[in-house]
Amino acid sequence: MTTPSTDLPSSPPLAAAPGTGPRRFGSLGPVGLVLAGGVSVQFGAALAVTLMPRAGALGVVSLRLLAAAIVLLVVCRPRLRGHSRTDWGTVVVFGLTMAAMNGLFYQAVDRIPLGPAVTLEVLGPLTLSVLASRRAVNVVWAGLALVGVFLLGGGSFGGLDPLGVAFALAAGAMWAAYIVFSARTGRRFPQADGLALAMAVGALAFLPFGVVGSGTRLLDPVTVGLGAGVAVLSSVLPYTLELLALRCLPASTFAILMSLEPGIAALAGFLILDQALSALQALAIALVIAASMGAVRTQVGRGKAALGEQPVS
Repeated sequence: MTTPSTDLPSSPPLAAAPGTGPRRFGSLGPVGLVLAGGVSVQFGAALAVTLMPRAGALGVVSLRLLAAAIVLLVVCRPRLRGHSRTDWGTVVVFGLTMAAMNGLFYQAVDRIPLGPAVTLEVLGPLTLSVLASRRAVNVVWAGLALVGVFLLGGGSFGGLDPLGVAFALAAGAMWAAYIVFSARTGRRFPQADGLALAMAVGALAFLPFGVVGSGTRLLDPVTVGLGAGVAVLSSVLPYTLELLALRCLPASTFAILMSLEPGIAALAGFLILDQALSALQALAIALVIAASMGAVRTQVGRGKAALGEQPVS
C-alpha cells in the first residue's frame, strides 16, 4: 500500500488551471468551500437527530444516501461511458467509503453522545494530516488541534460505551479514506460526476441494511421528507463543496480544517438544540480554530510563494 504522501496533492494547487476556483474566488476560496460544507453537515446532523426515533440509525443512513444519490444523478447526469477501469474502481471505493463512514458514525451516536462521537471521529482526519504533510509546521497545527478535540470531549472518554467508541474511531478511519478518494475522484471525473456515481454506489450498497433495520418505516411520507432534508444538508451540499475544494487544496490542510467540525457541531447544538457551552468546551473550540487558521495561513503562504508573490506577513 502506498503512503499518503505519494497519493495526496501536496504542492499547492492554488495555481491550478483557470476555472478550477482559486483565481476566480481568491486564495481562500477552497477554505470557504470547506467551511460552508461543515456548517451544512452539522445543521443536517441536527435535523437527523429528530429523524432517528422515526427510522432508526440504519434507516437514516439509507434515506440520506438514497435521496442524495437521486438528487446528484438528476442534477449532474454523469456520463457512464468513456471512463477507464481505474476510474470506475476509484468511484466504487469512494462510494463504499462514504456508506461505511455514514453507517459507522450513526451507529456511534446511537450509543454515545454526539459531542464525544464527533470528537473521536475527527481523529481520523487529524492522523491523515500528520501522515500526508511534508512540512514540520503542520505537525504542530495537528497537535494543537488534537489537544482541542480532546478537551472538547471533556478531557476524558471514560464511561462511554466501548462499542460506540469503536464505531466512532472506525468512522474516523473511513473519514480519512473519504478525503483520499474524494481527491482522487475529483481528479478523474469532471464537475461532481464522480460524486454522483459514488453516492449511487454507496446508496445501493447500504440499502439492504436500512431495509432490514427499519422496514416499512422507510415508506412513511414524513420520514422520507425529513430524510431528503438530511440528505441535502448532510450529503449533497457538503460532499460537493468538499470535492471541489480538494481540487484546489492539499489534503493535509483539508484534514486539519476538518477539526473545525466539533466546534461547528457545538454551535449548531447551541442555536438549534439549546445546548450551552462550558468554559472547557469554549477553550477547546478556540484551540481547534487556532490550529485550523494556522494551517490555512501556512498553505496560503505556500500558494503565493509558488505564484511568485510574497507571503502576507
